Amino acid sequence: MRAFFRWKVSVPVASANKCCSKRPRHVNLSHMSWKHCGPGRRGYHHGNLRETLIQSALSLIGEKGPAGFTIAEAARSAGVSPAAPYRHFRDREELMAEVARLGFERFANDLEKAWHGGSPSPLEALENVGRAYLAFARNEPAYYAAMFETGLPKTPNAGLQESADRAFDVLYAATKKLIERLPETSRPPSQMVALHIWAMSHGIASLFGRGNAQAGSAISPEELLEAGVLLYLRGLGLAGGAAPAATL
Repeated sequence: MRAFFRWKVSVPVASANKCCSKRPRHVNLSHMSWKHCGPGRRGYHHGNLRETLIQSALSLIGEKGPAGFTIAEAARSAGVSPAAPYRHFRDREELMAEVARLGFERFANDLEKAWHGGSPSPLEALENVGRAYLAFARNEPAYYAAMFETGLPKTPNAGLQESADRAFDVLYAATKKLIERLPETSRPPSQMVALHIWAMSHGIASLFGRGNAQAGSAISPEELLEAGVLLYLRGLGLAGGAAPAATL
């Protein structure tokens, strides 16, 4: 699947700078703490500003939502000047795109671990993928918001695209494995089935799986997703028996 998120990220690598007697002409305003380099002189102690800005953005997303802050606020949260972030990120959108890329990397890792090569069976492994999807949305709400709720322009970006594709490819591989059990002449398109299950998972995660009220229902998000997917797969002839009953 190569039709998901197409955003642009370009992150230059800042070179390390030394302080004291051989101070560089251009001072890197990266994450710093003041240290004395001699009598009456001070210099920057450079850390990883890029990582600090990402963590600051995640914290601000958790507090204000993905659209509720500026890059200047991220700089202030990181304890640096408003100009410092621009040595690593062109603008706020580029910072948010990098947060989203890292989120998709974590997400893909979780889904791959849950899929476990289709063990112990493709259907059970797919159920595990669904539970991992909901767990990520619940446990990593800031990353999840950056991935799906930022409204970033969908311009091409290799790194973010690759991470998003990798996450979707786990679900695509899972559905393809299931569909292979059907006669070749009656197999639905694997991509379509994967997108249907992705949409169902995302809807349940967004509505009920992120600490939201469950509309007065005693049904857990995991139960909702499992029942919905099994009903869907039964309609395709890919899951026998009745869907799990849920008590309202």
